[in-house]
Amino acid sequence: MDRDFADFWNLLWEAGLGLCAAFALLNIFAPHQDLPWKPLDLNRPIGQATAAKVADFELTRTAAPEETKAVTDACIQVLREAGVEVERAEDRDDGGFCVVRGAVRITGGAVTLLPGNPVMQCPLAVRYVIWERQVLQPAAERSFGSRVARMNDAGTYSCRRIYGQTDPNARPSEHARANALDLGGMTLEDGRRISVLDDWDGEGPRGPEGRSFLTRVRDGACRVFSTVLTPDYNEAHANHLHLDGAERGLCA
Repeated sequence: MDRDFADFWNLLWEAGLGLCAAFALLNIFAPHQDLPWKPLDLNRPIGQATAAKVADFELTRTAAPEETKAVTDACIQVLREAGVEVERAEDRDDGGFCVVRGAVRITGGAVTLLPGNPVMQCPLAVRYVIWERQVLQPAAERSFGSRVARMNDAGTYSCRRIYGQTDPNARPSEHARANALDLGGMTLEDGRRISVLDDWDGEGPRGPEGRSFLTRVRDGACRVFSTVLTPDYNEAHANHLHLDGAERGLCA
């Protein structure tokens, strides 16, 4: 009986040592972005754990002021460590579902959003920077040999329900929390413009390469944002890409 007990504990000890060795190897050799215990680094490729790390900065609708400040400060720190210039913006409460918490404005270190560097929730800003660095710029260089200089016709906050519906049973838009970003197009460093309205079908000024580029940045956005909607989804999105951080997920 005593021998069986000793063998059991030896087996547990050996298993524990094996798990520790496996964890150490994983910690050393697995990609940083795939490990949930590694800090979020916006300069690394999108990994298996990236979405979960960004989600750590999400705030509930009932978050207390102290929690809002602590979580948003941590989110801002991640942006600044990546070289992004960001400032805390004023939160707002327009009544009902139109409440913005953890608001920030990007002022440098990322592609400028026009007009006016709009205010957005901090996790959305993190998603935007990841997408810009890991998806948008590589796609622009591949397709056009030029980087993106600025985003055009960008919008975030709008106190409304989806599609502007007045039905009180209609779902609130993520724009009502500044948790959604609409992008009408972009201008390259060499001056060329890409428009979602004109170039999505591949028959606009940028030709088939315009369609290929926009499809590529859409597909990459689906790895970063929860919801990505394009002209392929419906007529309401004929002239822009909709990117948001909602709990639900849809890529269309």
